Amino acid sequence: MPQQHWFMWGIDIFSGLFLVLFWLLLIAVVYMYIADKLQTKQAIRHNYPVIGRFRYLFEKQGEFFRQYFFSQDREELPFNRAERSWVYRAAKNVDRTIAFGSTQALDKPGTVMFMNSAFPISDHDQHQTVAVTVGPHCQHPYSTDKICHISAMSFGALSRPAVTALSHGAAQAGCWLNTGEGGLSPHHLKGHCDLVFQIGTAKYGVRNEQGHLDPKKLAEVAAHPEVKMFEIKLSQGAKPGKGGILPAIKVTEEIAAIRGIPVGQDSISPNGHIEFTCVADIIDMINQVRDITGKPTGIKAVLGDITWVNDLCDEIERRGIESAPDFFTLDSSDGGTGAAPQALMDNVGLPLKQSLPLLVDLLNERGLKQRIKIIATGKLVMPSYVAWALATGADFIASARGNMFALGCIQSLQCNKDTCPTGITTHNTRLQQGLDPKDKSARVANYNHFLHYDLTMIAHSCGVTDPRHLTRHHARIVQTTGVAVTLDKHYRHMQ
Repeated sequence: MPQQHWFMWGIDIFSGLFLVLFWLLLIAVVYMYIADKLQTKQAIRHNYPVIGRFRYLFEKQGEFFRQYFFSQDREELPFNRAERSWVYRAAKNVDRTIAFGSTQALDKPGTVMFMNSAFPISDHDQHQTVAVTVGPHCQHPYSTDKICHISAMSFGALSRPAVTALSHGAAQAGCWLNTGEGGLSPHHLKGHCDLVFQIGTAKYGVRNEQGHLDPKKLAEVAAHPEVKMFEIKLSQGAKPGKGGILPAIKVTEEIAAIRGIPVGQDSISPNGHIEFTCVADIIDMINQVRDITGKPTGIKAVLGDITWVNDLCDEIERRGIESAPDFFTLDSSDGGTGAAPQALMDNVGLPLKQSLPLLVDLLNERGLKQRIKIIATGKLVMPSYVAWALATGADFIASARGNMFALGCIQSLQCNKDTCPTGITTHNTRLQQGLDPKDKSARVANYNHFLHYDLTMIAHSCGVTDPRHLTRHHARIVQTTGVAVTLDKHYRHMQ
């Protein structure tokens, strides 16, 4: 009897809950029906009340289902599953080998293949990596033997724990971290890594009330021993011709204080430096920053019209080679950002595969390639992509999104909102709790270590001791005919 009593009591509870849920659901459906019929902004909801709502649900969830269930390993954009998987495995320091053959179509036009040597370099021999000095004419030149570095990501676009993890990870890896245009935060300094301070068009962190460069604030930034170089951003790949965009929801009190802007208002940078009307103005600012800081100073741009670079070279010849920028960070039109107009992201500027050989060849022709170091950036997340950039003529590469994957980014495409599920690009403290800077900094360091390791493996396979010795003769690129030609021949045909 007691068992039957408890059984009947359970049935009563279940029935009561079912009735409550039924009536709640019925009320919700009636409410949605009335709301849909009364509204006129969305025709689908008005004409098909309640049911029409599923259209918007499926549209929103479609990007996630495509990523996990329907897309093949090499299909997705901006980064496919094969690329993300390699980065994740490298960051976690787990097996990076694959089985049963490549999933990459080796006859696809644009595919780069490296020419292995009959006499590869032994991986067991100790080979000293070539160090490169940036700004030899500066009071404080900067030398590093690291090839791969962390590209510009602002505090504001990224969360506090994300920037902290990158700072510590960069220090462990021995590479530099670019601050992005949002100014120098305490979180950039926590790991005591080498830093490149970016001066954007709004000059956050080094601006006066009129938006011009403030020499005193610039000197204060330069006084930090961690700050090794200064980068003047002319444009960035995802939105050439448009300034940085930080939505109001991300402009917290701390970020506003660092940038010198109002709290809770959109942070929109000008689409160009107010001081610039010609290439002479660019050279003037480069030399002004270099004179004040004593440190290497360069520019960042995505290439479209290359005429201005020729004019820049002319101006350098008139003033002397010491006046040249110490480096040129070349961004790709498929570069990434937290927020950008689709019209610019999809259709403006040249991708790195076209712009890098153009810039390298131009600087070689003008005798400035040795003076101006080239930092290539834009989707260079894999060792093979880095090897291509070096073979084409870059001196360094910098990756932002590769290191975001190392932090745990799942490509949810919510960087322009405050809802990043991994805590990387949100200032929601609840979502940030899953991002442990200690754990993620180790993953950033691992990723950069194995990026260099596998890059060196490619170089050794090609018969050279150091990746910096790769040339255009070490790689071929597949044409539309299916025939692979050397990079040199491909670029001559392209031009």
